[in-house]
Amino acid sequence: MFPSALHSVSYAGVWQGQARLTLPEFIDQAKALGFDAVMLMAKRPHLSPLDFDEGACRDLGKRIADAGLKVACLAGYTDFCLGLDRGDIPTREMQVLYVRELGRLARAVGCDLIRVFTGYDDQKTPFDQQWALCVAYLKECAKQAARFGVTLGIQNHHDTAVHFESLADLLAEIDEPNCKVIYDAWAPALHGMDPTAGVRVLGRQIVHTTVADYVRRPRFRYHPQLVNYSRESDAIRAVPVGEGFIDYRRFLATLKEIGYRGYVAYEMCSPLRGGGSLANLDRCARRFLEWLRSGDVG
Repeated sequence: MFPSALHSVSYAGVWQGQARLTLPEFIDQAKALGFDAVMLMAKRPHLSPLDFDEGACRDLGKRIADAGLKVACLAGYTDFCLGLDRGDIPTREMQVLYVRELGRLARAVGCDLIRVFTGYDDQKTPFDQQWALCVAYLKECAKQAARFGVTLGIQNHHDTAVHFESLADLLAEIDEPNCKVIYDAWAPALHGMDPTAGVRVLGRQIVHTTVADYVRRPRFRYHPQLVNYSRESDAIRAVPVGEGFIDYRRFLATLKEIGYRGYVAYEMCSPLRGGGSLANLDRCARRFLEWLRSGDVG
């Protein structure tokens, strides 16, 4: 059975109607729900470098350990294609500094993994230039993280290298031993692809995965002059795990086949069926644990 982690973004009040817990309250909640570990959102209102120094992180690490939990990952937020229209602002340098501070805090809190993103397509800069920036600055981030004995995990989330083959190419170009992959099933599933194909390509480079399940809701636009509708992109709604269209059982079985033994985290980071009340968030988190610990998963 894979060890479980709960992402604190699930209780951070980041989407309208979602209950917000402080970081200490979240730790107590994760313990009460029965999780093995926590994944900490590395920005306000949770673990922001503006609010936590090394001493505060050591205290936080002790509180987490006293609760019988571990810290699976610090979830950083980066976009190395941000601000390309303002070359006078050192946007990427700021983000490397942010990641360096996360490395320092990760070591203090007792965590050896930082999650980062690549970059969103800014629609104006050529693809190759955006790719090169992501390679260069993720390489620098990996070197900064290595100073603290921390692994950098690139999540298949942002536009650049979101496809697993491109992500493998990106890792090869970065070429740092502590730069690995946080590979989630929901992104390829939303693209209409088989998530397990990415597991087989990326293999032992996968160091973490996060579960979120979804349903599709078709959307249409009415054209009165035609008395007809045209199809729009589907709306996506988060649902409790096992109730959506993503085949997580097959995904985790494939992870097990390639020797993955890391954490399987759960997150509720977008509007969720049933709403954002504390009771519904807890219900969905418990449902995830029941699902993960059932006999035919992991």
